[in-house]
Amino acid sequence: MRAPIGDFDTAIPAPDALDELTGPVADAVRHWRGSVPAEQIVYVDTDPRWADTAVFVEHYGQDLLERSANCVVVAGKRGGETTLAACVVLSTTRVDVNNAVRRQLGARKASFAPMDTATGETGMEYGGITPIGLPETWPLLVDAAVVDLPYVLVGSGRRRGKLLVPGKAFAELPGAVVLEGLGVA
Repeated sequence: MRAPIGDFDTAIPAPDALDELTGPVADAVRHWRGSVPAEQIVYVDTDPRWADTAVFVEHYGQDLLERSANCVVVAGKRGGETTLAACVVLSTTRVDVNNAVRRQLGARKASFAPMDTATGETGMEYGGITPIGLPETWPLLVDAAVVDLPYVLVGSGRRRGKLLVPGKAFAELPGAVVLEGLGVA
């Protein structure tokens, strides 16, 4: 199969690549629901040495930078309570943690979650966290620019491999809230 974006040697519908995904991501694909069929989510095999965005686009094509998104785990704190959430923004932007995230979570303070918290709570590898397969109780904040793209390249739950996901599918994920201005330049 040919990937809908980019030029990859291996591209397969995600339901046929469950063995390549972490448990939570494979379960989410297996039990997929929404207006976008699971078969439209494509797994592409990539070298884990090139998992980070800057190196990835240098190796797989600069045109992917405008069609890539990062998923980060954040922690909002108010009183003695901590709320974990995930944020998805285009790779050309950064998450507005101090304003948009803090307000949306109703937190007094928000910051990026520590790596061991992010990986431990998601069951995914650092540098490969994806919004597909996150804990369903978490808020998932998605920048509107991500939803507007025909296809978006995101992590697969592992540093090896990526997922190509129709943008509109992000708005239908559990806990998703689409926000204008979540990603800032």
